[in-house]
This record gives sequence, structure tokens and C-alpha cells, in this order.
Amino acid sequence: MRTVTALFDDYDDASNAVSELERAGIPSSDISIVASNADRRHGEDSKAAEGAGTGAGIGAIVGGAGGLLTGLGMMAIPGVGPVVAAGWLAATAVGAAGGAVAGGATGGLIGAMTRSGVSEEDANVYAEGVRRGGTLVTARVEDDFVPEAEAILRRSNWVDPFERRSAYGQEGWTRFDETSRPYAAEDVEQERNRYRRSAL
Repeated sequence: MRTVTALFDDYDDASNAVSELERAGIPSSDISIVASNADRRHGEDSKAAEGAGTGAGIGAIVGGAGGLLTGLGMMAIPGVGPVVAAGWLAATAVGAAGGAVAGGATGGLIGAMTRSGVSEEDANVYAEGVRRGGTLVTARVEDDFVPEAEAILRRSNWVDPFERRSAYGQEGWTRFDETSRPYAAEDVEQERNRYRRSAL
């Protein structure tokens, strides 16, 4: 088994990627999604919002279209803020948060990604991308299915991690910092608009 991972600026693109992975035969239990909820698109869980500085477990269920997306729950990740999440990566990140900061290189979201085979460099970009309003999709797939799974993610408007790392670096960013202030809804909208404009 190998892990394929992609960041999306738009939740709908990520949701489409999850649905397409499921249609291709990847079990929901092998797919994860972690999406920023700074704009409260998925509702609001005051406990998750309060826990944004310390990490909070998965909370209230917020419905989805089907498959993995029906099991979205709310949680908070230090430095990222409130998110909705489902799947094995979210469960691993929450479990690791008990012994380490949820953004730290050895625990939480970044630790869960690196333990599953994502480079630490990319994991930092992905965590920062979620902090800035993005959505992360991760799937565990058989080795021979990796090219097809990656093609599904690319067709769904994934973010190239090298290009995004370069864009963040031009602002002086070097790595995800769990002590950073989570983005507010207006910050997320500004960030999304910046990449919408650059794509035109």
C-alpha cells in the first residue's frame, strides 16, 4: 500500500476527488479528508472553535453527499483552527495529538502524513494549505493503482505542492507553525481569491 495526497483550494474539488476515488473502488476506510472550516461552511461547533489552540477531538457530525463524506466531524488543529474531517488520517492525527502538538513534526496532522509516506516538506505545505482555507485528501492505495489515483487527484484541480511551496516562500514562509494564529473567514476568502486570480 502507498499513500497519495493532494491539496485543493476548493472544497467542492476535493469532494469530487473523494467521490471519484470511491467510484474507482478505493474503500472509504482508506480515504481521508481534512477541510478548513474557518468560513463555517460546514456549520459551527463552538467546542471545536475553542479547541483551536490546543487540539480537540472529532465532534459533531455534519452531513455529506455519501460514502466517506457522510462521516465528516468537526475538530480543531493548533495553527489551523476549526476543520471538518473524516477518515484514517484524521483519526491518526487526533490520536497523536494526545502526546504531541497536532501540528508538530512528530505528532498530529504532519506526523500522521509523514508516517504514511508523505515527505515532511510536502506535509508542511499541506498543513499550511489547510490553514489558509484548503482541503486535504489522502488515500491509501495498492502500488499498482497509484498512477490512476494520482490522475484522479490531478483531474480534480489539485494544488501542485512545489508551486504552492514557492508561492508561500515568496511571502517569507518556511514551514507550518502550529503556534500561528488560525486564519479567520476573511483571511481565507482573500487567500482563495489570490489563487483564483493567479489561475486566470
